[in-house]
Amino acid sequence: MKPLIETERLQLREFDIADAEYLYYLNLNPNVIRYSGDKHFQTIQQAEDFLLNYNDYKINGYGRWAVIQKADNKFLGWCGLKYSKKLNETDIGFRFYEEHWNKGFATESAKACIDFGFNRLNIETIVGRAMKKNVYSIKVLEKIGLTYEKDFDFENNEGVIYRMNKI
Repeated sequence: MKPLIETERLQLREFDIADAEYLYYLNLNPNVIRYSGDKHFQTIQQAEDFLLNYNDYKINGYGRWAVIQKADNKFLGWCGLKYSKKLNETDIGFRFYEEHWNKGFATESAKACIDFGFNRLNIETIVGRAMKKNVYSIKVLEKIGLTYEKDFDFENNEGVIYRMNKI
């Protein structure tokens, strides 16, 4: 599948059904989903069902994207934009296999997604949400240029919202 976004080390592309196993194992690690509010998939089939019903690309023209390392075509995780009709806003999100943490992949891919959102999709504002305890994700939000806006209730946990407006 053709990448939508390329960086020095990464390619970002739409998910396809072959990614189900990657997503299953990604979410299986409790450290990976600890601050997400998400639950892990019970089976690979459940991950497949999620992908078969993932309509963000069709509905909004964008969504979360698979992050692939150029050097070896390895699936590292995902990063991308998600539109919430209820909140009428787009957020940036990312999730990587634990062995790929602290290598700059989240920052590199998220920065590319922000640029894509502002320059190619003409999105005016992008937000990032994180639990206050998730200091590493907050650091990524700050590195990519988002600034603290306010606290909020993140599924009965203290959360923060960061924001960036198109310049």
